[in-house]
Amino acid sequence: MKTKIYFTVLMLVGYMGVSNAQAQNQECMTNLSIYVEHAKVKNYDAAYTPWKMVYDNCPDVNWANFAYGERILKDKVKKSSGAEKDGYITDLLALYDNSLKYFPKKAKKAEVVIDKVLLKYDNKMISDQEIYDQLHQAFEEDRDNFRNPKALYLDFSSLVDLHNAGKADLQQVFDEYDDITEKIEEENKKLTSVITKLLPKEEDGTLTSKEKKQLKVATTNSTSFGKIAGSIDSKLGALADCGNLIPLYQKSFDAKKGDITWVKRAVGRMYSKECTEDPLFVKLVEAQNSLDPSADTYFYLALLKQKSGDTKGALADFNKALELETDSYKKSNIAYRIATSYRRGSKSTARSYAQKAINANPANGKAYLLIANLYATSANNCGSTPFEKRAIYWKAADMARKAGRVDPSLSGRASKSAASYSAKAPSKTDIFQAGMAGKTVSFSCWVGGSVTVPNL
Repeated sequence: MKTKIYFTVLMLVGYMGVSNAQAQNQECMTNLSIYVEHAKVKNYDAAYTPWKMVYDNCPDVNWANFAYGERILKDKVKKSSGAEKDGYITDLLALYDNSLKYFPKKAKKAEVVIDKVLLKYDNKMISDQEIYDQLHQAFEEDRDNFRNPKALYLDFSSLVDLHNAGKADLQQVFDEYDDITEKIEEENKKLTSVITKLLPKEEDGTLTSKEKKQLKVATTNSTSFGKIAGSIDSKLGALADCGNLIPLYQKSFDAKKGDITWVKRAVGRMYSKECTEDPLFVKLVEAQNSLDPSADTYFYLALLKQKSGDTKGALADFNKALELETDSYKKSNIAYRIATSYRRGSKSTARSYAQKAINANPANGKAYLLIANLYATSANNCGSTPFEKRAIYWKAADMARKAGRVDPSLSGRASKSAASYSAKAPSKTDIFQAGMAGKTVSFSCWVGGSVTVPNL
C-alpha cells in the first residue's frame, strides 16, 4: 500500500512538473511574441519586461532573445547613468557570453569578443593591454569571423600605444600590421568582387531589388574598410620609415633569413616605404629568391635591374613575374606595381601595365588612379592650345571616378583626385568663350582618344 502511494505521489509530482513546464513555456512564447512586436518598431522600453521574462526563464527558446535582447539592453545603457547604467552593461556582457552558451552555431566567438571589447571601450572600462590581448586572441582563434573594421583598428592601435609606452617591441607592431592589413585586403576583395559583378547591371538598369541592397551593403562596407586602412597607416606613421626599418631588419637578418614569411614581409615593407636604395634590400631580395623564386621575386629582381640601368633585363623579369603568377588578383597587383615603376619614365608603358592590372582584376581602383595621374601630369604635352591642354583633366577626372566606383575603399581618395582634376579643366566661362560646348577634343599625344566638352 505504501509502495502504491509512493509511486502515485511521484507520478503526481511528475505530472505537475510537466504541467508547470508547459505553462511556463506557453508564457514564454506569449511574451516572446509581445516583445518582438515592440522591438520591431524600436519601442525598447515596452519590450524590456516581456523580454526579461523570456530571457530569464527560457533563454534557449529562440535566437530573438539575443538578437533583440542586444538592442533592448543597448537602449537601456544609452538612456541610463551611474550604477543603473553599469548594471545594464553587466547584463549586456552576460548576454554576449550566453549567446555562445545557448546558440553556439549562431554566435561566433570572434564576434562575441569584439562586442564585449567595444562595449567596454565605448564606456571607458578597458585598458590598452586588455583590448589588445582580447582582440588579438580572438583574431588568432577565429580569424574568419573577425571582420569588424573598428575592432581591426583597435587591435592595431592599442598595440602601437603599448609600443609607445615601452610594453611591446617594434617587430610585434609590424607583424600585427601585416596581419591586420592582409585581413582588410581579404575582406575588401570579397566586397569588390560583388561590386564588379553588379556595376554593369546597375549601369544597364537591370538590378533587382535584392541586388540593389547587395550593392549598397558591399559599397558601404568597402568604404568603411578603406577608412580603417587609412587610419591604420596613419597610426603606424613614422614607425615604419627607413630609419626604423633598416636597423630592425639588419639586426634580425641572420636569425630570420630562412623564414620566408619574415623575408617576404621585410621586402614588401622596404619596397612600399621606398627603402630600396639600401644594400639590405638587395640582401633581402636575394634571400627571397633563394627561398621562394616566385612571381614576386622576379618583380623585385626586375626592380634591381631597372635601378642598375638594365632596362631590357628588367622588362624581361617584369614579364616573367606576370607569366608565373596564376592568381588573377595577385597578377593584377604585380602589374600595378610594374606600372608604378614606369610612371616617372615611360607613361605609355606605365598605362599599358596599369591596364593589364585592370584586365586581371577589374576592381583594381589603384590602377585607375594611376592612369588618372598619368593623364593629369601629361597636360602640357597633349594639346596645341591652353584649352586643349586643360581638356585632358576631364579624362583624368573620369578615370579617378571609376577608381572609386570599382573599389569604394578608395572612394575618399578617388573623390579628392577627381575634384582636383575637374577644377583644373576648362571652366564654363572658358567653354563659352572658346565656343567648344558639346564638341570633341582629340589627343594626338601618347594618351590618344578624346573627350566630349560638357554642354553649357
